[in-house]
Amino acid sequence: MGSHVYWLFFFVLCYWAYCITIGIKGYLAAKSGTEYFVAGRKLSLWVFVLAATATSFSGWTFVGHPALIWRDGLPYGYASFYVLTIPITGVFFLKRQWLMGKRYGYVTPGEMFKDYFNSETMRILTVIVAIFFSIPYLGIQLRASGILFNILTDGLFSVNVGMWLLAAVVMLYVGLGGLRSVAYVDTVQCVLLWGGIITIGIISMTYAGGFGALMDKFGDIVACIHSGGTEIPKWADPEAMKVFLANKKSIFKITPDGYSHLVAVPGVMQMVSSGGKAVGGAWTGVMILTYMFALMGIHASPAFSMWAFANKDPRPFPLQQVWASTLGIGFALFVFTAMQGMGGWVLALLRPEGASATILPLADLVGGKQGNLVPFFIHLMKDASPFLVGILAICALAAMQSTGAAYISTCSGMLTRDILKRYFMPNMTGYQQIIYGRYAVLFIGLSALVFASIVPGAIVMLGGLAVSYGFMMYPALMAVCYVPWFTRQGIVAGLAAGIIAVTLTFKFKLGLPWGAYPLTLHCAGWGIIFNLGLATIISAVTQPDEKEKARRQSYHDFLREHASLPPEKRGLIPIAWVATLIWFMFAIGPACVIGNTLFGDPLNTSTWLFGMPSIWIWQIMWWILGIGLMWFLAYKCEMSTNIKGEFDVLKHDIYDE
Repeated sequence: MGSHVYWLFFFVLCYWAYCITIGIKGYLAAKSGTEYFVAGRKLSLWVFVLAATATSFSGWTFVGHPALIWRDGLPYGYASFYVLTIPITGVFFLKRQWLMGKRYGYVTPGEMFKDYFNSETMRILTVIVAIFFSIPYLGIQLRASGILFNILTDGLFSVNVGMWLLAAVVMLYVGLGGLRSVAYVDTVQCVLLWGGIITIGIISMTYAGGFGALMDKFGDIVACIHSGGTEIPKWADPEAMKVFLANKKSIFKITPDGYSHLVAVPGVMQMVSSGGKAVGGAWTGVMILTYMFALMGIHASPAFSMWAFANKDPRPFPLQQVWASTLGIGFALFVFTAMQGMGGWVLALLRPEGASATILPLADLVGGKQGNLVPFFIHLMKDASPFLVGILAICALAAMQSTGAAYISTCSGMLTRDILKRYFMPNMTGYQQIIYGRYAVLFIGLSALVFASIVPGAIVMLGGLAVSYGFMMYPALMAVCYVPWFTRQGIVAGLAAGIIAVTLTFKFKLGLPWGAYPLTLHCAGWGIIFNLGLATIISAVTQPDEKEKARRQSYHDFLREHASLPPEKRGLIPIAWVATLIWFMFAIGPACVIGNTLFGDPLNTSTWLFGMPSIWIWQIMWWILGIGLMWFLAYKCEMSTNIKGEFDVLKHDIYDE
């Protein structure tokens, strides 16, 4: 057993001791349901900024994202734009949800939707979405932690043992302290997540020989693919090239325009029949756009409504959305995660002089095992810097825990208050809410573990399904925060239809004639088409009487008074609409195909501007413009700032009175 394993154990034990200590502090502070489930509405500014960022960008970001850039090329790199599309949902809805929670005493979104729509069905559907979202998404993090432990301990721990060990610690500190413990642990996890991504990117670049060498060698690999395998890079290891060429079917994907899938989006849209595959890869312009819709479901999910309710005030919202997420995490992903993905190919073909093998084992990365990429990067340091292996392992574990802990906590609150309290134990006290909330933590954690153990091959794939279910909450949030015209009947029918459409267009092998992702639209895209379409049609024919209209309008009058733009700024609204639509169209929509060739010919690496693929420069350019867009919406248009005036709190907590 190498010395890196001892360092790994040391840092893991220190980290877990910290988590449990914070859990005990939360246990001592939790005296009521509100204290336990939304931290007494007292989360401070920097705690929310860091905790919400850690929750948004999880182990999926740390381990899965670079692995998919490696497998699917820089077209998947457009997924890095979720540093903007996730928090832009918060820009649209968090401030207004905070106002609703503060005024009416809501702790769960089910309570808010039930009150606004006067619908118990809406409450139940919200809990269903929370469960469908939380258990698969949590399973991803737990499974990834098991894989990490297995590789970094040289097989000492099996995947399942590592997974169950991590889950036990997470359930312990979440069960003890609730959302307060989650938030304070997440503050440290955010820093570790960000630092770990950057460090691993630097490792990738360093082993490749520096940034210039990385780009040159990656260009050689692209040229080899363009040539059909005849132009072999002079620096490539012959044994690794045998593996490379033996996997032509999965590696040598050529787009309809004749470019390698590593450096070009394969068109705006493709017609794909059941069982078929898109030519040159699945990441067409509309697939990228609708996949970003799915990831917008993270902040639209019921869990983030509870994060909104937990804040002392809305001041942290723009800091988290613009600077921590879009700028900070964006810098890590667009620069260093991209280098991890490209560097993976270089290091899998490069054998240093005097070494017995290539730096990364290509045979252990192809064939659906690309998730091993980041653990392999960390494992590279076991001899040169065993101390760093322990640190980076903690960074990865922190990334995996950050999201899992938050979704366990928030989902337990919804199960306790929206189901047990509402329908089975109406006289449940605040103390009993905490006890049953802990039982719910155990139930959710064990369900995710069983799920990850039973379907390990499908667990990462199901993460896309989970966030798609979260995105189905968009019309309901639009209704509560902006559009009183939507009716209860329309929103309920639309939400149900959206959940069904997401399920029927996902990768489940149901034998349906349209197959998975028809027209290369992600299932989230199909879900929102049916959801919003049906909600609009049914709302048009089910408008309520004047009394019901007035009741719902009272919520919007309150929001308009305290959250809307002042008259002198109303002219910014059409500018905001146009700027947002243009950004979505060119950054992550059909027009992103322009980026394939604008800064160089993908077939001729000598034309690449700064030696970088055109598609990567396009992504970085629109990320920088996206920072400006987020600033404009959050600050200039005041969508995340400036609560106006004082207001009465009508109910401190609808269940803790």
